[in-house]
Amino acid sequence: MDESGGSGQPRSGTDEPAEHHAGSAAPAAPEPTPADGQPTKAAQDKPAPDHGTDTPTSGDRDSKPTEDEAAGAATPHNADPDASPADSPAGKDPAEDRTLAHSGTARNRPPKRPREPGGGLLMGRPFGVPVYVAPSWFLVAALITWVFGGQLDRVLPELGAARYLVSLFFAVAFYASVLVHELAHTVAALRFKLPVRRIQLQFFGGVSEIEKEAETPGREFVLAFVGPLLSLVLAGLFYVAMQPVEPGTVPGVLLAGLMISNLIVAAFNLLPGLPLDGGRMLRAVVWKITGRPMSGTIAAAWVGRALAVSVLIGLPLLTQSGALGTTAEDSVGMDTVTDALLAAILAAIIWTGAGNSLRMARLREHLPELRARNLTRRAVPVETDTPLSEALRRANAAGARALVVVDPEGNPLSLVREAAIVGVPEHRRPWVAVSGLAQDLTDGMRISAELAGEDLLDVLRATPATEYLVVEETGEIFGVLSAADVERAFVKAMARPS
Repeated sequence: MDESGGSGQPRSGTDEPAEHHAGSAAPAAPEPTPADGQPTKAAQDKPAPDHGTDTPTSGDRDSKPTEDEAAGAATPHNADPDASPADSPAGKDPAEDRTLAHSGTARNRPPKRPREPGGGLLMGRPFGVPVYVAPSWFLVAALITWVFGGQLDRVLPELGAARYLVSLFFAVAFYASVLVHELAHTVAALRFKLPVRRIQLQFFGGVSEIEKEAETPGREFVLAFVGPLLSLVLAGLFYVAMQPVEPGTVPGVLLAGLMISNLIVAAFNLLPGLPLDGGRMLRAVVWKITGRPMSGTIAAAWVGRALAVSVLIGLPLLTQSGALGTTAEDSVGMDTVTDALLAAILAAIIWTGAGNSLRMARLREHLPELRARNLTRRAVPVETDTPLSEALRRANAAGARALVVVDPEGNPLSLVREAAIVGVPEHRRPWVAVSGLAQDLTDGMRISAELAGEDLLDVLRATPATEYLVVEETGEIFGVLSAADVERAFVKAMARPS
């Protein structure tokens, strides 16, 4: 199975949703914005939406910082993302402050590559994609070894204790087949120029974490189908390899087991419900018919939930009825409990995966609305030795909510952290220079005002921070983007119906 999307949409029942951990600096969804194009001068110069109270001035706070503030909380209070230009001081042209300083470079340099995702024991990098074995794999490998060893004891009793070595080999070979299944998804994704974060082998199989969605329903269908197709091919190869081998031997039993297990993997993943590969294929078909990917996701997700209920109820009933090759005597006691537990785990995975797919689809539907330009706070440039009280006075007069420390030539050096401002008592502000409260700018903390959607999120994830300097294409300082504002915009967008 494979998982597509920044946070990931699982493609099979053996999948767990991927998470990109970037703290508050990597929110995942946007706030609706009033305009998409380049604003007029008046529109561009209006203060950024006020997501909280104005930056405190020397006369704003008489009380001791709260416990949250002392802990460095950067999230502003009383958020109001829909603030209008009327919120600015009357008669003050915000452009006068926005053009006081420049970034010193015409373009922001690309961010550093994010840290490796991790996720277990690194086994290699086929096609440049890291493959990890999760700790839960060792548990399922031990379980397969024990179960298959019991079967070998009935088929090949002369093996004795050596049957567990044969069973362990089977467990490793089976997961090698699962890896081939995932590599099929990965190669197809790379062929379509979709980045793959990692492959992870887990308790119930594997997952290829594809970071972006396919652009067309045809590519989506191919991307989902290649995994089960490779599993069917492997089953055919093991069947061919069985022909010259005597059935009652260790090679014959291993080849038969691998053939059957790959057939089961292919059949299970072809079931038409998210998060299985068959669900992705159904989504692609509905997407093609309706022209809306969201419609495909909704249809495939609800089929997936119905499938989860069917597995929960149907699998134990099929086992007890003997339809799966057991007799009534074989299907009582501990075997019945085991079958019910297995059905419950599979049903939970499918149900959860279907819900995650719906949530990720809603997130992606709102991503284009996330624009750095519309979420940026007004900023006032101040030199390094400016007292905090004076800097806050200027910011309040300009209707700004952020401070950028610049050198005498107007080149930005650092950003004054909102949490640090809140933590300074009012009576000390005239004696504290802004440079002592600022965070030095790194390459990844300079972002373009034109960034939007996934491109913006990728930059924020690459360099986690609480604030970022936003610059125009010309190099002019546009303002400061707070990660808390982006996260708040995401929450509001996700609360709206699709």
